[in-house]
Amino acid sequence: MLIGNKSFLCMTEEEHRRVRKLTAAPINGLDALTAYLGFIDQTVVSTLGRWSEAGKEIEFLTELRRMTFEIIVKIFMSGADDQTMRTLEGSYTDLNLAIRAMAIDLPGFAYHRALKARKKLVSVLQGVLDERRAASAGRFAGTNMDMMDRLIEVKDEYGRMLEDDDIIDILIMYLNAGHESSGHITMWATVLMQENPEVLARAKAEQEEIMRSIPPTQKGLAVKDFRKMEYLSQVIDETLRIINVSFLAFRQATRDVDVNGYLIPKGWTVQLWYRSVHIDPRVYPDPHKFNPSRWEGPPPRAGTFLPFGLGTRLCPGNDLAKLEISVFLHHFLLGYKLTRTNPKCGTIYLPHPKPVDNCLAKITKVSDGY
Repeated sequence: MLIGNKSFLCMTEEEHRRVRKLTAAPINGLDALTAYLGFIDQTVVSTLGRWSEAGKEIEFLTELRRMTFEIIVKIFMSGADDQTMRTLEGSYTDLNLAIRAMAIDLPGFAYHRALKARKKLVSVLQGVLDERRAASAGRFAGTNMDMMDRLIEVKDEYGRMLEDDDIIDILIMYLNAGHESSGHITMWATVLMQENPEVLARAKAEQEEIMRSIPPTQKGLAVKDFRKMEYLSQVIDETLRIINVSFLAFRQATRDVDVNGYLIPKGWTVQLWYRSVHIDPRVYPDPHKFNPSRWEGPPPRAGTFLPFGLGTRLCPGNDLAKLEISVFLHHFLLGYKLTRTNPKCGTIYLPHPKPVDNCLAKITKVSDGY
């Protein structure tokens, strides 16, 4: 009801395969990542500078979510004005608070507010879509197409195009997944590194080495620099293992399935608990220890690392998410420090794991980078 019947979460296998094929390359392809990297890099640099220059406490998580939301809206709807951005951001806040809430449609309940938020999201996105369609003549001749443009124009092998409700539900899902998870994992990776000085030192040394390899004529980071961030990638994977933003998912069996001797009949809905796999000591020795080095060597066996899903349902934006997180951590490691106001504050777990105070902290500039 909240994400939409035409979103990836609710599509049949056949339709999921079709729409994923139509949308994956513009999100995760090399050309797409190259096109997005410059804007992500500039946004991160200016945001970190603004936080540090303000010299005051911020809710680190809240501000990270705002930054990642600005990035994802730019990628999907490059012409969105400030009013549209604020409306979408506020609606997504209400929507996310109800993702794992009881579905009680009465005033005062999170689900009731979220249904209203979804109606507002649909209205805003439909308005932007109508404007795009009205101005489409000659619009797509160049290369400066954002994701909404591509969704309007894309055709499958049979010449079928996406309807408005298809595009809106796809956008609602992508815009949400593209900022909420990235913001949370970026915060936790930053916090966990600072709590583990040896990890912080090694990650920083890697980023300094990458900076030394960048030619003076190159402006900003390139995708080839991102590919060199091997240890930082391990830091992110370890954060994803320990901090499960989506700690469970629901799936309906389309046929009878045997799971470790238990029969799941066709039509039954089951819960998949990602968290239990990620802290299983038989799979990950000393599972509660933050140890990025565990990711050196061969990848984990299938079905034991599920932050982006699995198989045909693998998140189509996983490379974009890791790029965004990596760029932020790169610049943070080279020149900034996080000082939490309440480092021992508790954690709440719904709808996503986060500090009770949203990681209230000061961001201090400690150098001008390498």
